[in-house]
Amino acid sequence: MKRILAVFLAVAMLACSLSACGGATTKPSTSSDETSSSDGAATTKKEISVGIAQDLDDSLDPFQSSDAGTREVMFNVFEGLVKPDATGNFVEAVASSVEVSEDGRSYAFTLRDGVVFHNGKPCTMDDVLYSFDTCAATSVYKHVVEALSAVQERTVEGNTLTFHLGEPNSDFMSVIASVFILPKDYAEQATAPVGTGPFRFVSRSVQQNFVLERNDDYYGAIPALERVTFQIYEDSNALFTALNSGALDLVSHLTADQINNLSNGYQVLEGTMNLVQGIYLNEAFAPFANEKVRQALCYAVDKDAMMELTADGHGAKLGSSMYPSFSKYFEPELAEAYPHDVERAKALLTEAGYPDGLSFTIKVPSNYQPHVDTAVVLAEQLAAAGINAKIEQIDWNTWLTDVYANRSFEATVVGFDASILSPTALLSRWVSDSSKNLINYNNPEYDQTYAAAQNAGDDAERTELYRRCLRILSDTAANVYLQDLADFVAIHPALEGYQFYPMYVMDLSTLH
Repeated sequence: MKRILAVFLAVAMLACSLSACGGATTKPSTSSDETSSSDGAATTKKEISVGIAQDLDDSLDPFQSSDAGTREVMFNVFEGLVKPDATGNFVEAVASSVEVSEDGRSYAFTLRDGVVFHNGKPCTMDDVLYSFDTCAATSVYKHVVEALSAVQERTVEGNTLTFHLGEPNSDFMSVIASVFILPKDYAEQATAPVGTGPFRFVSRSVQQNFVLERNDDYYGAIPALERVTFQIYEDSNALFTALNSGALDLVSHLTADQINNLSNGYQVLEGTMNLVQGIYLNEAFAPFANEKVRQALCYAVDKDAMMELTADGHGAKLGSSMYPSFSKYFEPELAEAYPHDVERAKALLTEAGYPDGLSFTIKVPSNYQPHVDTAVVLAEQLAAAGINAKIEQIDWNTWLTDVYANRSFEATVVGFDASILSPTALLSRWVSDSSKNLINYNNPEYDQTYAAAQNAGDDAERTELYRRCLRILSDTAANVYLQDLADFVAIHPALEGYQFYPMYVMDLSTLH
């Protein structure tokens, strides 16, 4: 049994339950990969089909891809020296043990014996060093690169790798966990990924499916499932139809409306998505450069009514770029910073020079029904304050190119997750020169406060500075923060063991 590290994440346990919230109305048919007892009841299920709402990134190399949906799936393929578990702790993975010095400046990782890559190659210290050097040079995660560049010395003694830091870094274990260990001298990671995880890559058909099979050479507990096929449905209606027909065994990120219409007898589990959903406002669009306009939108939105209409009240209200799983930093009172007040919204628009209201377009990724549903409700609410929000649904790849990469948009409804279990993953993107700062937010006070948090040696001081960052984002209405969406998962009744994580991943190794 894996020893839980003494180093805990600076987050609390994920507040979500595995409670059923949908009733069975019909008995699902027995699939071909099940065995049956004499009375016809399904007893085992070795192969499953999982429905997902978007294709994976063009590159499956973890050091080249920043897409959340890709990370969610590839969690099953790649591992670091340590990895997060469902309770929010780090456990040993490719490393068999971890020792952290009392002053928090030295981290020693002993490589586990017998770890084999999916291509049959033994995992050695050369592979570990190669992985860290490659990540430091090419990683899409700026905060990971910065943390690695701050390492003063890296030493190897036998099968133990030690990082020596100039200053303590409470995020360093999160950084280590995000550096996946890959085989050296393997050039096909982008198209045929190879890791050390409990599942290995089999095949990929672009915009159709992605297939994994059990890694029987895994050093840890061997998964019960033998094969998993991720079926890609970029049309949410087609995804739900396939689920309700029994063609899929598991689908996550469903809406309350979809769950209420599910009639195939599947179990329904409820957690949260660990996303900061909001209306993200591009300040390069002149009206949104005005803080009063942004504040007007905040007052015009009724979060409680929105959540009731889109998710029967499920989910958690947010008021800044942090969700409840990061309870050490999360400030629930910020969700009430802009109580619904249409008259206040109109007055702010008048003060900002828009007495007759404002018009803009919200671009929404069409494959994410929760964001589409939210945008529809928000447009109706904004109209009451004289704000005309036109909704434009676009496919995911177009969203990635136009909105995220090129910043060619006025507003968008979407959710951002934490690429690593650290507050920096959510807060670093709003630094003015961040490549991920798609809204062009530029606030010197925020930049200075975030930098001070990064340099703080005392954990209590660092925590307070991160919280101040959240208050600045709220006070300046950087975005219209909405909610951490409820995450409904529909799962075949023959399956058990699904776990929610305090980050955006899907762990198939626990399903049985």
